[in-house]
Amino acid sequence: MSNFIKSYQANVGLNHTPAYQVSGQPFAQGDLLAPVSGSTPIKVEFPYVTRWVSVVPHTGSSAGVHDLRVGFSEYGVTTGSNYFRVHTAKNASHENGFASPVYEFKVSELWFMSGNGATIDFDVVAGLTSIPASRTTTADGPNWSGSAGVG
Repeated sequence: MSNFIKSYQANVGLNHTPAYQVSGQPFAQGDLLAPVSGSTPIKVEFPYVTRWVSVVPHTGSSAGVHDLRVGFSEYGVTTGSNYFRVHTAKNASHENGFASPVYEFKVSELWFMSGNGATIDFDVVAGLTSIPASRTTTADGPNWSGSAGVG
């Protein structure tokens, strides 16, 4: 009997369409605290590649509107502009922010930092595929680090 893997026995990979056609395995991590701008950002690692992700900010440390930076690498949220912002608001009539849209990203980690001097409490909810997180590792690092638009 030979030891080689036949093409129909190949492991699932990033372009394995059926992994994205079914509902994702639930993932939730709550009570996270994004540090103030200029600090070391926090990272949320997923055990499998995501099918979709949503970020639910709650409040900043003081009244007003705050930006939660969400990026695909540490460098993206700290040095460059390779991140997107999710807004949160806190005032007398509205204590919680709004959930972000559902983003259909295939990632293995996300990085978070406040866009200003206020810490931000938030949750992350995701649907996971059956694809191991290690499949997003490139020569530059995990999660496409170093590539255009990622940082």
